[in-house]
Amino acid sequence: MKTKKTIWIPAIIAAVAAALLVAYYFYVSPFQGSGRPAGGAEGIRPPRGEGPEGSGEIFKTLGTISVFLGACSFSWFWFKRKLKSPSLLVRRTGKFLRSVHKLLGWATLAVIAIHGIYFLFARPEDNNIYTGLAGFAILLAIAGYGFLINKVRNKWMRTVHRSLGLLWVPVLLLHAGGSVIVVVIASLAVWILVRVLERKGKEPLKPSSQHS
Repeated sequence: MKTKKTIWIPAIIAAVAAALLVAYYFYVSPFQGSGRPAGGAEGIRPPRGEGPEGSGEIFKTLGTISVFLGACSFSWFWFKRKLKSPSLLVRRTGKFLRSVHKLLGWATLAVIAIHGIYFLFARPEDNNIYTGLAGFAILLAIAGYGFLINKVRNKWMRTVHRSLGLLWVPVLLLHAGGSVIVVVIASLAVWILVRVLERKGKEPLKPSSQHS
């Protein structure tokens, strides 16, 4: 198995691109603090349900769904070491996540692409596009490494793949805010539940009382 660290180069490029997009987001954001539309044009907002504000709701929902899909896919790294857990439920959950990990990853990429393309054309003046593009750059790298992980025999592949997943979280938090916070809290709750189930699984069975 190869051990060349050059395998990190595409990941570093994606991370630098994401960092530049985030930096640009912070640079231009103060200029939209006047309360007027980004393009400087003033006018009456369309009624709710019309125009980008209304028609974009379904695409906002797709963005939220993609966050949950990504979290479910990423949770496989948590459950990877739980395949021999004393809890039957935890073991089964781990095996299920292993079987759907790639599917969830591709679904996340597809849903985010649809979400992003819509807002890229519908609201090109929205500065959140830059943080969205930053997250998408990292996600593309994650998907690329995930696709090649069993094709390129390099010991660093899984480490890069996992590191990009961790890097994606703060960028996603900056872009999606509350949705990501909810997902993080839910993930922590699941992990606490796993610990509880494992402790119960380690408890010796109490002998049943025998009646004379």
